[in-house]
Amino acid sequence: MNKSSRLKEYIYIAILCSQGIILGLIEQTLPPIFAFAPGAKLGLANLITVISLFTLPVSDCILLLYLRLVLTALISGGASLFIYSLAGSTLSFIAMLILKKCYPKFISIIGISIVGAACHNLGQLLVAIWLAQAPSLILYLPVLTIIGIASGSLIGICSQILLNHVQNFNFINTKLH
Repeated sequence: MNKSSRLKEYIYIAILCSQGIILGLIEQTLPPIFAFAPGAKLGLANLITVISLFTLPVSDCILLLYLRLVLTALISGGASLFIYSLAGSTLSFIAMLILKKCYPKFISIIGISIVGAACHNLGQLLVAIWLAQAPSLILYLPVLTIIGIASGSLIGICSQILLNHVQNFNFINTKLH
């Protein structure tokens, strides 16, 4: 890859990162959407992770994911938020990366997003169980799974729509990686 192409890719990563940070910060200011499930959110920043998964090499996706997590934590000042986000995002990313190998023959972008959302919730729940030393918190998993299916579906639909537009950019080679 020549210098100009790599620079364009870094700019694309920076744009995605800033969008992910903004979505994450906006979501922190929104009132709870799922009033019956404390702490549950839509996961708007996962939109950026899904888009990166389909437009960037894996190494750049990892860079983007952890850069976004660190910068969001530094901006919002949330160390505990960072720990939960790190666990959820890592588990979610690994699951989506594995499932992407089955795309498009056996699973859609929406299906990948749903599994990613459910795994994100599972990762955060495991951290809560570990930090609180309360194994009974696992009983919250069915509620979080239902929320993950709902939010993952919404994020997946949005990702699919946005990916159709991103692929039309001449800015960077965005063929589905």
